[in-house]
Amino acid sequence: MAILLGRRSRIVVQGLTGSAGTFHAQKCLEYGTPLVAGVTPGRGGTTHLGLPVFDTVTEAVVKTQADASLIFVPAPGAKDAALEAIDAGIELVIVITEGIPVLDMARVKAALLRARAAGRNVHLIGPNCPGVITPGEAKAGIMPAAIHKPGPIGVISRSGTLTYEAVHQLSQQGFGQSTVIGVGGDPIIGTSFVELLGLFEKDPKTSAVVLIGEIGGSAEEEAARFFKEKMTKPVFSFIAGRTAPPGRRMGHAGAIIEGGSGGYPAKAKALRDCGVTVIENLSELGHTVAQALKGRHVASPV
Repeated sequence: MAILLGRRSRIVVQGLTGSAGTFHAQKCLEYGTPLVAGVTPGRGGTTHLGLPVFDTVTEAVVKTQADASLIFVPAPGAKDAALEAIDAGIELVIVITEGIPVLDMARVKAALLRARAAGRNVHLIGPNCPGVITPGEAKAGIMPAAIHKPGPIGVISRSGTLTYEAVHQLSQQGFGQSTVIGVGGDPIIGTSFVELLGLFEKDPKTSAVVLIGEIGGSAEEEAARFFKEKMTKPVFSFIAGRTAPPGRRMGHAGAIIEGGSGGYPAKAKALRDCGVTVIENLSELGHTVAQALKGRHVASPV
């Protein structure tokens, strides 16, 4: 296991019996992911995809010792699903759902912070994200499994599509991934770049990190400061939105520039000034990482 997710995880799928939950849970099972149960209120006592279905997450945790949750609940109910998972003692909550109201996520984030203040080591990934995969061990999300290969490069991204492109390039260059995490592109997300960089820094299976950011917000600037002060491993970054016209809203709700802050120049400068390698052309990401790490004995066979 690298970080967050591995073959010893025990994952419950909230919304398992819905169309999206069924489709993606099947793909996760085919990958060998340790799914142990589903949760759909009113369907408790049945089975689906060979998994027991429970009415509540608490019951699923008691009966299966689940410690992670993958949420495919539609947006109107996603807040309650995430809160239920946190209250049930789940340590890793992955919210795939998009379109969750900002106020709903503010309440979920508050619950997450309360749980941490109480001493719990809980992480929430998403919402509006592809999920988490530790290649060769477990896939909890909607990402295409075939492009991922086990290896030493950690990947963190605000964009699902750009995550896939970065991973594909790394694999083609012979550099597999330790864990790949799509944090989501909404204004309020659960776990930050800084938190994940800290986990990768401590992970002995991770030798370097690729960070995919985008315009809007301050996550990349905060990551730059953390890298300068706390990290010893190299970080490579691509920031989407370099050519976006001023005032243009990007596709992600979190990619909004306000008051002149959050733009590409400031983000790129902050990262470069702290020693992060900033890649301006996405098509060069894999090659740049491979050239920089050549001779460090971190490449993995693919």
